[in-house]
Amino acid sequence: MWLMAMLQLPLVVTAQVDLVLVLVSLLAFWTRLSHLNYPNAVVFDEVYYGQFVSLYMKRVFFIDDSGPPLGHMILALGAYLGGFDGNFVWNRIGADYPSSVSVWSLRLLPALCGALCVPLVYLLTLELKFSHLSALGAALLLLMENSLIVQSRFMLLESVLIFFVLLAFFSYLRFHNSTKSSWFRYRWLLLSGASCAAAVGVKYMGMFSYLLLLGMASLHTWTLIGDRTVSHVRFTLSLNVCVHCMCRVVCLLVVPVLLYVFWFYIHLRVLNHSGPHDQLMSSAFQASLQGGLSRITQGQPLEVAYGSQVTLRSSASQPVPCWLHSHKANYPIRYENGRGSSHQQQVTCYPFKDVNNWWIIKDPGRQELVITSPPQPVRHGDVIQLVHGMTSRFLNSHDVAAPMCPHAQEVSGYIDFNVSMAAQNLWKVEIFNREAESEVWKTILSEVRLVHVNTSAVLKLSGMSLPDWGFHQLEVVAEKLFKAPSSSLVWTVEEHRYGTSREQKEREVELHSPTHIDVDRKISFWAKFLELQWKMLTVKQEDSEHKYSSSPLEWITMETNIAYWLHPTTNAQIHLIGNPASWGVANLSLLAYHLLVAAYLLRRRRGFKDLPDGVWCRFVCLGCVCVGGWLVNFVPFLLMEKTLFLYHYLPALCYLYLLSPALLEHAHTHLLRTTIHRRALCICVSAGFLSVFLSYRTFCPLTYGRPELSASQLQGLKWKDTWDILYRRQ
Repeated sequence: MWLMAMLQLPLVVTAQVDLVLVLVSLLAFWTRLSHLNYPNAVVFDEVYYGQFVSLYMKRVFFIDDSGPPLGHMILALGAYLGGFDGNFVWNRIGADYPSSVSVWSLRLLPALCGALCVPLVYLLTLELKFSHLSALGAALLLLMENSLIVQSRFMLLESVLIFFVLLAFFSYLRFHNSTKSSWFRYRWLLLSGASCAAAVGVKYMGMFSYLLLLGMASLHTWTLIGDRTVSHVRFTLSLNVCVHCMCRVVCLLVVPVLLYVFWFYIHLRVLNHSGPHDQLMSSAFQASLQGGLSRITQGQPLEVAYGSQVTLRSSASQPVPCWLHSHKANYPIRYENGRGSSHQQQVTCYPFKDVNNWWIIKDPGRQELVITSPPQPVRHGDVIQLVHGMTSRFLNSHDVAAPMCPHAQEVSGYIDFNVSMAAQNLWKVEIFNREAESEVWKTILSEVRLVHVNTSAVLKLSGMSLPDWGFHQLEVVAEKLFKAPSSSLVWTVEEHRYGTSREQKEREVELHSPTHIDVDRKISFWAKFLELQWKMLTVKQEDSEHKYSSSPLEWITMETNIAYWLHPTTNAQIHLIGNPASWGVANLSLLAYHLLVAAYLLRRRRGFKDLPDGVWCRFVCLGCVCVGGWLVNFVPFLLMEKTLFLYHYLPALCYLYLLSPALLEHAHTHLLRTTIHRRALCICVSAGFLSVFLSYRTFCPLTYGRPELSASQLQGLKWKDTWDILYRRQ
């Protein structure tokens, strides 16, 4: 009975539903998700991202220098949900997907993100403190932007990046605008930090929007520090402010960093099999992967000792990974430029596995080339000799100019020609990453420099390619260390066995049969994370000109388009091409805001305040988010030396679609004084949105690939001579 007494009947639930928000959301899902599996063929950059999705399905390690792994993981999640097993060859645009591949699931998550951007823009406009009518205008501009629809409907990442950026700003402004003093509002700040981490995790371009948000948060925090209304007691004020500041630091700095690392943790946990990009990584990294080098090095001795047979891999990844190598060919007596050489055996760096990559660690005080019992390990500071396994030549250097880098010394396999050129084949081992002065040289783990005892020069990969007489292998030199060590001076033991054969013939046979001593050679996650970060930032694939590449200045006026897909027999086709009407509205808004802010600042400098303080703050905040967002997503491309495409402009464009309706509302409310002027503005805005809709409808056949147009109709869509519209004459 007491329970019944607590209940007051009837039970009533009251909810407020924004029907306009619901309507634009439904339209967004319809425009982005309808007929998502058409075309049933590989579309433009799906051929690029699909390769990584297949590698995820097979758990094969890869490096993508274009960005962090979260975007690829999101695409792979969609493929996984659709039962994709990775067994599809992504070798050309236009290749038909087999019936076993769920095209809908491959494209689902980018399409969902693209659809959710529309209601996010609506909500973000409200958080910028503009009206529901402005929010509807911004949502409609995004809804009817043909290029955003195209980019959302395929297995691409721009829509995912835009979604997380918009979510980050919306969450932060919702937190900042909250009138409640409850700590529960910090859930919005936490969501903002997580969204920033996701944006950076999808593409590094998300970093610029993250920095913009951090700048806004810093200004707001600085204002908070000077706000004495937070508390009435001085000590409590300081404590309260400190707590609020720390919460902001945790949510917007600590959480994003931890999540960014977490994306890589998942990436490295999932991709634990050897793959095509292994050779870009260190030997220790490679050995941590299943298959590949780990299969070769399994059971190798850990400690390098006198009598060890080793392959030495250069730590430099440019121009290509390679191993210290020698072969039965001598340097020419004279080079083409007339300089002379020692005419001794060539020593090079060879970018392939080869039996001539094997060297033997010899104790200068012993003649034997076999391991002792027990093995005598080589330590930091020890002096050794290196004997080439297949030719028995000693690694040597002397005061003879190297063939391609005459400022450095030649490195050779010593041959005694009975001339006045004594052997200089002693090398001092310096373990670069040692933890103690008596550190033992370890397989895979130790990074060593080999210092020539007679001249103090260091064994180095110059990176230069030798001419025909050197079989175009890479030059190895000895160079005196006048500057800080670089990766070209560092070598690691990759393959290793304890030598037991005393005769040369037996030794040559032994080079093909490694010993097996179980050794745990694990590398920590942090070491792998830092190495992968460095490789992603420094190892760049060669950029080549593309038919549809463009410069950033061409994006503003949409001087270019991209043909994404063309039906093999008909005129049906899909292009990345924007809505010309809304594109023009965006550019006019950007220009108008700059003119307005210049006029306002000049008048304020003269002492005229045209706007109340609250309206001025709202106007400035609009500029910080929209104009600032456009700048940080556009200007960096002006400084980049890489192949760029029109879709790189889409994140910046979204900020202008936020700006346009808000700026019109500002003009209607604060600039136009008469009813006639306001009615004229409303008529112009209505005409503008009608033109946006008609432009959207006109280019729909190129957005969805349906219906098929005739050649004359396609010619009619070529509004600019620089656009590349394809058609077949029938």
